[in-house]
Amino acid sequence: MKRQEVAGGIRFLTFSCEHRLQLLGNPAIRDLFVTRLAAAHTKFTFDLFAWVVMPEHVHLLLRPPPDVSAEEILDSLKKSVARRVIDRWQELGAPVLARITDPAGRTRFWQRGGGFDRNVRHRGEFAREVRYIHRNPVERGLVERPTDWSWSSARWWAGDRDGQVPCDLPPAMTIEQSRLHL
Repeated sequence: MKRQEVAGGIRFLTFSCEHRLQLLGNPAIRDLFVTRLAAAHTKFTFDLFAWVVMPEHVHLLLRPPPDVSAEEILDSLKKSVARRVIDRWQELGAPVLARITDPAGRTRFWQRGGGFDRNVRHRGEFAREVRYIHRNPVERGLVERPTDWSWSSARWWAGDRDGQVPCDLPPAMTIEQSRLHL
């Protein structure tokens, strides 16, 4: 898929695990993803507005800095997670490796291609995407409330600013205004 980034624009990004397998199903692997997301946020200094790590996919709402593309951010983030997880599975001889290794011997953690991505063009669309991201675990029946899911920015949006990955304030919003109804 070809990305059509708008300079200074906010991007809604979704990417999935290989074959839509629940490769992020283990809480330790989701924790690793969150740690690597925090590192990428620091390294690339992008604005991160909302995120959720689901068992087989991830949603991010971000704005890349002027000198970095969303593709560069995702490439770095996804590779760092995949490398660590696959290396560990190889040490353990994990059976899942057979399901994510092609006949040529290439092991793939993430689905090929760029995933789903689009520009967020206005405040209403921004609020809708934040809500969608945070309600994803509820809609899947994983938790009752968005703030019950440990691997998302829902708690930050609910006012708990001590989360694993701090979010950035949305454009032209104060902290009080950022407390959306989840």
